[in-house]
Amino acid sequence: MKKIFAIVMSLTLLLSAPLMVLAQEGNEGNANDSTEVVDSAAAESADAAATAEEVSDESAEKEEPVKKKGKNVLKEKFIEGGAFFMSFPLICLILGLAIALERIITLIMSRNNNKQLIQDVENALASGGVDKATAICRETKGPVASIFYQGLSRSGQGLGQVEKSLMDYGSVQAGLLEKGLVWLSLFIALAPMLGFMGTVIGMIDAFDDIQNAGEISAEIVAGGIKVALLTTVAGLIVAMILQLFYNLILSMVDSLTSEMEDSSIVLVDMLIKHNIVSTKG
Repeated sequence: MKKIFAIVMSLTLLLSAPLMVLAQEGNEGNANDSTEVVDSAAAESADAAATAEEVSDESAEKEEPVKKKGKNVLKEKFIEGGAFFMSFPLICLILGLAIALERIITLIMSRNNNKQLIQDVENALASGGVDKATAICRETKGPVASIFYQGLSRSGQGLGQVEKSLMDYGSVQAGLLEKGLVWLSLFIALAPMLGFMGTVIGMIDAFDDIQNAGEISAEIVAGGIKVALLTTVAGLIVAMILQLFYNLILSMVDSLTSEMEDSSIVLVDMLIKHNIVSTKG
C-alpha cells in the first residue's frame, strides 16, 4: 500500500512540476514570449504585404487568440495570481490527487470475481469441508475473501459466532476501504479557503496601492482585484476536481460494501445448507 502511494505521489509531482516552474519564470517569461510573438507577427506581415496585405492581417488576427488560449493562458493566470498564494491550491491538488489515485487503484485491485469465489467455496464445502474452503479464501485476495475466511474459521463455534464474526470483520474491511478519505475531504474544504485567503490579502494590497497613490485609479483597482480573484478561482477549481474523485471513490466503496454484505448472507446459507453449522448454534 505504501509503495502504491509513493508511486502515485511521484507521478503527480512529475505532472505538476511544470506549473511549479512557472512560478519562478515570472513576468520575464511573458515578456520574452510576447517579444517573440510580436517579432514573428511583424516578419509575417512584412512578407505577406508584398503579395496580399489583407490576407496576412486576417490570418494574424486568427492565429494570435488561438496561441493565447492554448499553452500560455494557464501560465499567465498562474503568474498573475501570485506564485505564493497560487501554490497553496496547487499543493492541495497534488496531495489530493495522490490520495484519490491511490484509493482508486486499491479499490480496483480489491475487486475480484466474487461469483467465482462463492462457487469455489461451495464446491470446497461439498467435497473437502471447511479446511479446503478456508485454504481457498486464504489464497484469494480481496475483502470478500477475507470475510469468508473469518466466518469459516469460526464455523465450529455455532451460527451466532459466524454471523457476529462476519458483521464485525465486515465493518473493519469497510473502514479499510475508506482509508484516506478524511484527508481528501480536508483538501476539498481547504483549497477554496486558501483561495479566499489569497483574495482577501490581495484586496488589502490593492487598497494599500490606492492609499499610496493618493487617488482612485481604475488601473490600480482593476489590477488588484483581478490578481486577488484568481486565487479564489484556483481554489474552487481544485475543490471541484477533488470532489469528483471523492464521489467516485465513495461510489466504489458503496459497491464493494454491498457485495460484502450479500456475500456474507450467501456464506451463512452455504454453511447451513452443508450442515456445517446449525440454526440452533
